[in-house]
Amino acid sequence: MFFHVCWVFLLYVLLTILRAPSAWSVDTQSGLIEKYKRYEPKVSSNLSNQFEWPLLFYAGGILSISIGVTDSIIVACALLFMCGRIVHSVVHILTDNIRLRGAIFTVNFLAVFLMWVRLVMLSF
Repeated sequence: MFFHVCWVFLLYVLLTILRAPSAWSVDTQSGLIEKYKRYEPKVSSNLSNQFEWPLLFYAGGILSISIGVTDSIIVACALLFMCGRIVHSVVHILTDNIRLRGAIFTVNFLAVFLMWVRLVMLSF
């Protein structure tokens, strides 16, 4: 969960860097703003995505830790989810490949789903 928080902070930094020139009206002559302007909505959209599906990841992770049922499968699912979030962000921001994003989301979905299945299995 800590790594996801770090990733979200990094995305906020990137969004701030992309928005800063327009917000402060700097560097309007070099064309740099126009070059990177197309990434700002993608980073913003991806940042919004970081607060949707990961909610179930956080709930499962916190529950797992609080009731003391963490094993290698849950940890592997969490790592797979985190790696998937990073790859999803990169694909979302740098490409327009919806199919690839969907496939990566499916991996993330399955990682969290399996995490919850394992959590329920270990709890009973």
